Amino acid sequence: MTSRSLIQSFHIGLESLRSNPLRSVLSTLGVIIGVASLVSVLAIGDGAEEFARSQIAETTDIQTILVTPNTGETIDGVRIPRASYPVFGLDDVSSLQAAIGPVAQVSAMVSGSARVATDSAERAAVVIAVTPGVEERLRPVLQGGRFLRAEDMSGAAVAVVTSALAQAAGAGVGDSVRLEGRALAVVGVLAPETKGIGGNTAVVPFPAAQAVMAPPASPRAPQLLVRVGRVEAVDSVKAEVERWAAARLGSAWKDEASVGAGAPQLRLDQARQGILIFKMVMGAFAGISLIVGGIGIMNVLLAAVTERTREIGIRKAIGARQQDILLQFLSESVAISGVGSILGVMLGLAGAFGATAVIRSASEAQLQAGFTWGTVAVAALVSVLVGLAFGTYPALRAARLSPIEAIRHE
Repeated sequence: MTSRSLIQSFHIGLESLRSNPLRSVLSTLGVIIGVASLVSVLAIGDGAEEFARSQIAETTDIQTILVTPNTGETIDGVRIPRASYPVFGLDDVSSLQAAIGPVAQVSAMVSGSARVATDSAERAAVVIAVTPGVEERLRPVLQGGRFLRAEDMSGAAVAVVTSALAQAAGAGVGDSVRLEGRALAVVGVLAPETKGIGGNTAVVPFPAAQAVMAPPASPRAPQLLVRVGRVEAVDSVKAEVERWAAARLGSAWKDEASVGAGAPQLRLDQARQGILIFKMVMGAFAGISLIVGGIGIMNVLLAAVTERTREIGIRKAIGARQQDILLQFLSESVAISGVGSILGVMLGLAGAFGATAVIRSASEAQLQAGFTWGTVAVAALVSVLVGLAFGTYPALRAARLSPIEAIRHE
């Protein structure tokens, strides 16, 4: 078939759509509804998935892997301290980060105690030394100021303190507190609702740990925290961490340190299963919507074949071939799908953003519609495929009509 006959077949198909506007509108309506349903389901589904993932990340330790030195061992039910154990440092953070890559963020944390100088008397405080990224686990809620930054790790004498310590020391943001005789500038004050950090507590940069903590009886054992970006990657990242531990500590590394998830494996499996089921349910809804739209295209085109039987017979009688008739009806189907997809995408996005706005106003859930160009591309591609799939049978039926019987058709 030449390009000229191909263009001519498409031109005839489009002219047929323009000459029957009501039939074309009814055909397009089915596609609009199907594509709008697909886009709205995908957009709301993407938004709901992101909201669920954010809730899992913020309220659980499912995506956290802990590398903890074994500072003791249990013999006959009695906990006995070990004479030696690994002491992780900033070099280990960098090494493990390089081994894992961007799929997760590695940080370190170690805690100790310190004496705090106040106007009345010395007080005791818990000191937590951290590297950047640990806030994903601590989840601090700031009453004022800011949390520690990467530039603070270069030896800056700064601290983030709880509101209780700020009150006891009479220090706010911009003032200073003295831990073990060393003055630290307060750059942030934690609100009382910060979970897991209460009482007199100061959070300081990791390099400052030794200077602002009371001397320990044995070396402190920092803990490495690996925060994985997605639930599905936890197992693979954990395997990478174990390989790093074997390279760092030797073949008997399990005696030196433990590598474990911050939450039980059962909770991790449940989270992964829930996300998978959610995706499958959303996909089923979208598929049903498209099938409904496709059946609408097929029904209207079948009616068009019956209505235009004589026209088809005359075209074949004057030289039109089967592939010309086939292309004519397929072009109508694709045109219907293309126009329907454009209108359906706009209607679906409007519906998705409207629905999520209603959900936000009716609840405290910050659910946003997940708009991506990938969603639009999928909807457009699928609509064309639906048009081709459901328009093929009517087109074949029209192409196979006998010219003589078609002309005699009433």
